[in-house]
Amino acid sequence: MAGPAPQFAPPTAPPLQGGMMLLAAFALALSNFVVVLDITIANVSVPHISGSIGVSPSQGTWVITSYAVAEAICVPLTGWLAARFGAVRVFLLSLAGFGLFSLLCGLSRSLEALIAFRVMQGLCGAPIMPMSQTLLMRIFPPQKASAALGLWAMTTVSAPIAGPILGGLISDNLSWHWIFFINLPIVAVCAAVTLRLVRRYETPTVKNPVDFVGLALVVVWVGALQIMLDTGREADWFASDTIWILAIVAVVGFVAFLIWELTERNPIVDLSVFRHRGFTIAVITQSVSYAAFFAMVVLTPLFLQTNLDYTATVAGQAMGFMGVLAVVMSPIVAAMTTKVDVRALICFGVTWLAAMALLRTEWASTMGFFDIAMPQFLQGFGMPFFFVGTTTLALGSVSPRETASAAGIQNFMRTLSGAFATSLTTTMWDYETKYAHAELTGIIHPPADMMARGLTGRIMLDRMVTVEAVTLATNTVFLTCAGVLSVAACFIWLAPKPKPRVAPAGPLAQAKDAADVDLDMALTH
Repeated sequence: MAGPAPQFAPPTAPPLQGGMMLLAAFALALSNFVVVLDITIANVSVPHISGSIGVSPSQGTWVITSYAVAEAICVPLTGWLAARFGAVRVFLLSLAGFGLFSLLCGLSRSLEALIAFRVMQGLCGAPIMPMSQTLLMRIFPPQKASAALGLWAMTTVSAPIAGPILGGLISDNLSWHWIFFINLPIVAVCAAVTLRLVRRYETPTVKNPVDFVGLALVVVWVGALQIMLDTGREADWFASDTIWILAIVAVVGFVAFLIWELTERNPIVDLSVFRHRGFTIAVITQSVSYAAFFAMVVLTPLFLQTNLDYTATVAGQAMGFMGVLAVVMSPIVAAMTTKVDVRALICFGVTWLAAMALLRTEWASTMGFFDIAMPQFLQGFGMPFFFVGTTTLALGSVSPRETASAAGIQNFMRTLSGAFATSLTTTMWDYETKYAHAELTGIIHPPADMMARGLTGRIMLDRMVTVEAVTLATNTVFLTCAGVLSVAACFIWLAPKPKPRVAPAGPLAQAKDAADVDLDMALTH
């Protein structure tokens, strides 16, 4: 097993207070927001990008895939990077790299250059998510840690919603290049504030040997899995030899990775955090719930644009209602986590999401804008309960020195669950659409005047059947999401009842804790 990761040391300058602490927290949360935003902002811009650089839409989707693969590979390495180089240093360098490669993405004039820079942007952006989470918990005192997690969760749940809205508005009214350029002023402000206020919270470093084998195995199995998930639908899944090869590489690589990391003295990914039952149950619940949630986030704009002929901008506006109550409720839920059993909050939040999924199973092709927007608006109420709750339970179940590793693994599993959800949802949607189309074709009796129009009438009839088939398929996917969420709401009760947070220790206790950690590290090595 690896030696313990570094214990959080006291700040090298007086801790931040009042407005300065809030300003630092805002910069960290905003950094997380812009990185998560870039996961979805390019989704609705793919047609614009493809047309601009002269490639097919299927080739253009590699702009999304390349970022997702790079991010998925790098996120679980965050704990090792923080231990090796320091949390603040990793955060600042990642932020600088993210800004640089955002600029280069916007200046790209070929698909090859854009994909290369998106890979580098993903590698740099990946540590920002867990590091912003870790540093927020550093700058807030322990008794206010739930407020820090509430702020972080608020940006994490609102960014995927804001992405399609901003992407649609920018692509329709400016050009796709600006979906990358808008990152630059945000990165500059966040980096300046972090350098000025957060640098005092740097963590000590431990120069353990680099686990090159573990690093290579992470790159192989995560990369193969992510590419398989992103390209499987186009390749007709396991009818393709390429998908079979990717699946075998991913499975063999994952098994080898587990064996190596569990026996390596200085693993690149610290899997020992899974010994905490609270962390394990919270992360599984969050991943499963997020998969169902993200499936609905992905499917809704697809349904609106392909079936109801909404523009990307209007579809994004309908989705945007979800963020209103999510932003309002995040600080309220964060405060509740110190007074109410967090498992009950999580159960309520996930159950609420299941109810909103059920509400969508009655969608019809004739519904109006507000029939679509209302479930989105109401869903925002329950999102912080599940997201803030699971994050609080997961990170509250590990020791302080394991926070960076735990945050990296938690973000990795959430990212991976979103990738699984996207692939499985679109595949299921296609299958259910074909099934419903075949069923409707067999039972429908078109009016005589429509059939008398010849080819035009048959085209109108097929369009009508297709619209209804897609609607039925969409409702089936929502029903499946409701079932998954219902199971997750029950699963959270397998976690032990969380212990209340204690007040900060006095100087003598802190000195004793530091000495204990030093002794533990000496004995381990």
